[in-house]
Amino acid sequence: MREQQKKEYPSVQDMTNDQRISIVKDIFSSVTDKYDFLNRFLSGRRDVAWRKRTVSEMNFFNTNRFLDVATGTGDLALDCANAYPDVNVTGVDFVQEMVDKGIEKVAARNLLDRVDLKWGDATKIEFDDNSFDVTAIAFGIRNIPDKEKALMEMRRIIVPDGQVMVLELTTPEPGFWQNTYSFYLNGVLPKLAKWFTKNPAAYEYLADSIMNFPTRREFVAIMESLRLKDCRAIPLTFGVCTLYIGNK
Repeated sequence: MREQQKKEYPSVQDMTNDQRISIVKDIFSSVTDKYDFLNRFLSGRRDVAWRKRTVSEMNFFNTNRFLDVATGTGDLALDCANAYPDVNVTGVDFVQEMVDKGIEKVAARNLLDRVDLKWGDATKIEFDDNSFDVTAIAFGIRNIPDKEKALMEMRRIIVPDGQVMVLELTTPEPGFWQNTYSFYLNGVLPKLAKWFTKNPAAYEYLADSIMNFPTRREFVAIMESLRLKDCRAIPLTFGVCTLYIGNK
């Protein structure tokens, strides 16, 4: 355990794309068993409310199909299935350990007939064009080196007027809340994580990746550059999380 606690990752700015992909796989395979608990604990259960808001903004009007990209253990996929009984849900993630945990959750909720979780790459989505009404990625775009490619794939697989949704941890506007959040991310969160995971360096990476994520204005500009229309950013909980929505 001591060796795992000493694990260190280079800063986000210094990582190569290949390094980042390898590190993300290492991180999420190492925290799978505690992932759901840590999400609730370290966010004060705000992650539940953020996903609920995301689901409330979804619009199903053609295929009645939803694709959850970087589904992790399937929380957003399950929330969507519970909110929309007529919708079929697919979730993909490139960390098999997370997918396996998600499948267990789907089975426990008797939703295997409507929720299908499997391995998949966000930058090479294996579905035909115009296959879904809505696609979303929750707390995953931050970990993908080629964000534009992932967003282009998400745009490709939805129908015209379908939605691309991105739920991501962000930083508040400069001022009191930004300073407070920065202190929590860099000073408090990694210390808390040491009590619950064998790989606390994962949460140092988490803080680093949030601080280096594009601003709301910059990310909306990225979405618009990829020919998504009516793009908007909805700050949540003083801006520590943001829901981005764009249409095809």
